[in-house]
Amino acid sequence: MKSSMKPQYEARAKIIKAMAHPSRLFIIEELNKNERCVGELTEMVGADTSTVSKHLSVLKNAGLVTDEKRANSIYYALRCPCIMNFIGCVEDVLTAKAEDHKKIMKSCRK
Repeated sequence: MKSSMKPQYEARAKIIKAMAHPSRLFIIEELNKNERCVGELTEMVGADTSTVSKHLSVLKNAGLVTDEKRANSIYYALRCPCIMNFIGCVEDVLTAKAEDHKKIMKSCRK
């Protein structure tokens, strides 16, 4: 790898690492539907507020979400909805992997 390209790969990895938690993926999908406050997300995720706040902080530091303070609440929104294309691609990989596994299992039964 060229040393000039390393920062770009590191930046990409930071974003992917930020998404690499089931609760964070859920939060991303919910924010794709509509902006949410911490209280709403806490209830949806089923974790305590401090845990959800930490997840949101990780997503915000990676540049995936934005926040806006309104009265006594902070509302979060997905910064770039195109990230859902990546998640859709992950789903395609899971489907292909399942199909391959199904073929292997069929051949074992013969």
